[in-house]
Amino acid sequence: MRPHIICHMETSLDGRLHPSRFTAAAAGIPAKVLKGHYEEVAGRFDADGWIVGRKTMAEMAKGPERTIADAPSVAREPHVADRHGRKLAIAIDPSGRVRYGKDHVGGDHIVAILGEEVSDAYLAELREDGVSYIFAGPKGDDLAGAMTQLATVFGVKKLLLEGGGGINGSFLKNRLIDEFSTLIFPAVDGLAGVQAIVDYHGEDGERPGAGRALRLIGCEVLEGGMVWLRHAVEAAPDTANP
Repeated sequence: MRPHIICHMETSLDGRLHPSRFTAAAAGIPAKVLKGHYEEVAGRFDADGWIVGRKTMAEMAKGPERTIADAPSVAREPHVADRHGRKLAIAIDPSGRVRYGKDHVGGDHIVAILGEEVSDAYLAELREDGVSYIFAGPKGDDLAGAMTQLATVFGVKKLLLEGGGGINGSFLKNRLIDEFSTLIFPAVDGLAGVQAIVDYHGEDGERPGAGRALRLIGCEVLEGGMVWLRHAVEAAPDTANP
């Protein structure tokens, strides 16, 4: 059993990821109104936490680099620090590269998802910081196993996936997304090659969404002209037997 996972993202009309690149809000529409919708809508889900990738978490955490000498060797098994009843800030960081310096981001307790090959020194650093961690196989790429651990070890029932396009694409490929919550800015980016909200890096011809279908379950126009779409992800019909 794993948590219900909602990919909650904001995008331009052309599917791009970075709001700093979007065209400006139209006259009479305060930019802060549009920017405020993301967190407000996220709060409606009352999720147990949120998930991002290494790069996004590193930008948020910004902890100091340090080295712990003579770190003890420890088993590669879940470490549960003191959560204090907080929601979870989950980082997918297979190589153990994010520095925290504290046990929370924005008040939410940090859980690092790691590969088993990370060093004992890095694990000691996380324990000193009060950070929890689990392992997603030797290379840290067993996302399904990690999600199951979040349910069994931390009691997580619902999570918001708020990653970059690569992380979101990996979750889609592994059939770990149950719902899309998409906030569409009244804006465009327009440049070819700019990262999209789902941007799986695979082989030519690969289809990370194969076997999946989307069903619209909600559509709401928010203040300022932003549109909020909700789609349930379900198994695609068997096209061989219509």
